[in-house]
Amino acid sequence: MATTPAVSVKGASRAAVRFAWGVVGYNVLVILWGALVRATGSGAGCGNHWPLCNGQVIPLAPRVDTVIEFTHRCMTGGATFAVIGLLVWTFRATVKGQAARVMAVASMVLLLNEALLGALLVKLGYVTGNQSMGRVVVLSIHLSNTLLLLAALTLTARLLGTGQMRSELRLRGKNALWAVIGLAATLVVGVSGSLAALGDTLFPASSLRMAMEQDFASGSPWLLRLRGVHPVSAVIAAGFVLWLVAQARRAGAGRLAMIVVGLLGFQFALGLADVLLLAPVWMQIIHLLGADMYWVALVTLAAAVVWPRPTDGVTVRG
Repeated sequence: MATTPAVSVKGASRAAVRFAWGVVGYNVLVILWGALVRATGSGAGCGNHWPLCNGQVIPLAPRVDTVIEFTHRCMTGGATFAVIGLLVWTFRATVKGQAARVMAVASMVLLLNEALLGALLVKLGYVTGNQSMGRVVVLSIHLSNTLLLLAALTLTARLLGTGQMRSELRLRGKNALWAVIGLAATLVVGVSGSLAALGDTLFPASSLRMAMEQDFASGSPWLLRLRGVHPVSAVIAAGFVLWLVAQARRAGAGRLAMIVVGLLGFQFALGLADVLLLAPVWMQIIHLLGADMYWVALVTLAAAVVWPRPTDGVTVRG
């Protein structure tokens, strides 16, 4: 029996696709500001109140840490409206069965979960100088959710452009397996990197030698001894990613593959600079910006390899 070919529909309007990528960019800014909150110890700037700030809708005579934390909450609120707008626009610009709808819904769910986890950190007091295991656990879940949210938004933007159907998005074969492993390994790198940055913030070192001694000293806080996980996981993840890049070049996505390689190399350079400079706040933010750009490019590359753009099929205007 002959197999019915997958039917692809026309991608959404350029305006919808641009808006979707704009939402991705805005969420990157929210992530960067969240890192600033952590790096400056401003997580308790609004006290133990959420969603209010120190019991007020708009804080009066705020301290610097209050301004930083309140700004982050305002940016998060803006992200909520942006993702809601993306969800509505995606459903209006597509037809039933298109994959972009699935990713838009996933983005909305992950954003709500993001807000819940952020509120949990505040209400449980897992901010500023808190060094508990509970903070590390909740923060790790929070960071994982952040990267998954960014991935869902990225896939929404891409699938709006390609117009692919949900039935086409299947994870089969070696390429799909390696792509998933590569993304999962990179997610571990992102989470371990943020935990390493937390260690740098809570236990700053006055010299590179002191920082190295902290990592291996038996009496060091366990958070510092975990810092070694980040570079090791980065090297392991890079191996999977380079394999994925090779597959992408064979599949005709050479330009995107080279962007990923360039960003990967840039990340290693930023990581080395971060260590040599003893992780100042501005360097942590730049390093995180590079990581977010790399993650977005990698997710896009993985989609291009596993779910290539349809080259034929029926074109339907949504």
